[in-house]
Amino acid sequence: MTATPDTATARPSFADTLAVYLKPRVLIVLFLGFSAGLPLALSSSTLLVWMREVGVDLGVIGLFALVGTPYTIKFLWAPVVDALDVPVLSPLFGRRRGWLLFSQLLLIVSIALLAFSDPARAPWYVVFAAAVFVATASATQDIVIGHGSLCRGLPDRHAGFHRGRAVSSERI
Repeated sequence: MTATPDTATARPSFADTLAVYLKPRVLIVLFLGFSAGLPLALSSSTLLVWMREVGVDLGVIGLFALVGTPYTIKFLWAPVVDALDVPVLSPLFGRRRGWLLFSQLLLIVSIALLAFSDPARAPWYVVFAAAVFVATASATQDIVIGHGSLCRGLPDRHAGFHRGRAVSSERI
């Protein structure tokens, strides 16, 4: 059976396809995905390379493999994040946005703390605590972002694109 002009759906043009990337919702997903992926890279491979370059003992560097544990056990505090409000921020912005702002403020503080700690001179446990702080704040942000929830309310034809975009922007 052949399609008549009345029943055929028009394929979007190349410009229409690219225009999806400039929609505000897509840009939000992109930047939230990037902000979720940056601390993950910072608290894992980048930190280990930095420590090796400044001459930290390999045994201590091996211990830093535990820094990623908050990402593994984030399911333990996810119900708390979903159930509780952040005291000042949630009444102003809503529960999810309040937690998002809170986790990003924690990330700013923890990344600054990690940046100002020198793994060559500071005791290893200070750098370790700063790195775990980064990972915990980032894992909390991952809980709040919940990439599936970002795509709610989107047309079905765009939802897969947004989910893929969110995950791939973490890897940038």
